[in-house]
Amino acid sequence: MFARREFLHLAAGAAMAPALPRVASALDYPTRQVRVVVGFAAGGTPDITARLIAEALTNPIGQSFFVEDKPGAGTNLGTEAVATAAPDGYTLLHVTTVNVLSALIHEKLNFDFARDIVPVVNLVHGAFVMVVNPEFPAKTVAEFIAYAKANPGKINMASTGSGNLTHVAGELFKMMAGVDLVHVPYGTEGAAQTDLMSGRAHVMFDPVLSSIAQIKAGKLKALGVTTLKRADILPDTPPIADTVAGYEVTGWQGMGAPRNTPADIIAKLNTAVNAAFGEAKLRARLADLGQDIDGGTPADFAKLIAAETEKWGRVVRAANIKAG
Repeated sequence: MFARREFLHLAAGAAMAPALPRVASALDYPTRQVRVVVGFAAGGTPDITARLIAEALTNPIGQSFFVEDKPGAGTNLGTEAVATAAPDGYTLLHVTTVNVLSALIHEKLNFDFARDIVPVVNLVHGAFVMVVNPEFPAKTVAEFIAYAKANPGKINMASTGSGNLTHVAGELFKMMAGVDLVHVPYGTEGAAQTDLMSGRAHVMFDPVLSSIAQIKAGKLKALGVTTLKRADILPDTPPIADTVAGYEVTGWQGMGAPRNTPADIIAKLNTAVNAAFGEAKLRARLADLGQDIDGGTPADFAKLIAAETEKWGRVVRAANIKAG
């Protein structure tokens, strides 16, 4: 009788089990495709980087990772899609510096980036470059600062839009170098560079990859890179920090997941990305994009995000930058 009662109890428990919520676990993760949301249009550096990482993860993980570009509202459309997704590891966010900036300059959002997106791993970072029209009278950063101080309010600083990294990199330079430049936001990279090459704009702080072709063609002149050391892709261009001590700007990219994603899934993704960075082919392809590999732990990435939030928060407040 006892055996029969025990059997019936176990059978009833098994029948009820499907009705209980299943907690996501790394033991069998992933069992289907994983979506990586990129808050930028296809073809840009974030999109290409995300696709390279997705390709590198597909074989070792055992399921395909596919990239979904969801541009708009300063990456906020893509971020919201991930912040509101199920925390099961099947929807991830390709995080960039712009996510930090958007959280700082947009006062009303349907999500809290710092709360709703958890760090998985820091992926890469790349330099920006201070470029001017070839006819601009300054040939070095020091000469540019001297010219700007002699001509306050007469130098137009182009950017691809208010509040993005091309803008705040220039605002940081203005603050640290003590110069008065007039910010002129453009809607696109092409429009900004067109005016820069024609002389209607005078200076821009642009991703190296976006300007390298024009620099090599002699259509733009590089004065300095924004990293503390020279960029491999522009070895003859000194760091701005050689003239403006402590000046540093990098465009970094990483991977995030919705809040409450299980820690073991976060750990599995982190381990897989760090292992992928050991592959020479991936390293070479990222180097071609002007990207330096980072990797590290989720805690390392969390520290970077916190430090960048504090740094750019000071700049945003000092320059009174609002969402455009």
